Amino acid sequence: MDFQQHYKGKFINILRWNQLDDLWEKVKAQPNGWYIYFVGDPLPTAPVEVEKLKQFIEEIDKLLHKEHEHNYCGIVYTDDKETPTMIKIFDPHNLGSSCGSCGTVVHPGWLLTRIPPEVINNDAPTPRNRKRWWQRLFGL
Repeated sequence: MDFQQHYKGKFINILRWNQLDDLWEKVKAQPNGWYIYFVGDPLPTAPVEVEKLKQFIEEIDKLLHKEHEHNYCGIVYTDDKETPTMIKIFDPHNLGSSCGSCGTVVHPGWLLTRIPPEVINNDAPTPRNRKRWWQRLFGL
């Protein structure tokens, strides 16, 4: 399946924080071959190293818990809860309507994918604090 077809396909909402914990464990159990795409940045050209994947999961989890001030998650979607291939992570400060019902499609802030990613055209400006967070995380 090609990237765009998969990206636009059916995804399952991770509603509860414990479901997100379970999803992270599934990813960490099969850590090789994951690309991490910060939407709006240049595409990654290779899968991320296992240690960087684990670091990303730890840091994005902290960010989501801190900045999505609800007792539920609801801003992470996966194609499959048991054997994920693609995970969309929405930025807590740029949610709009992720389903597109308002006429504007809100793209995820980050994408974890085993399928080599393609550019996701996102017209929304990337906040500077997100760029700094990303650069700090990956030492850019």
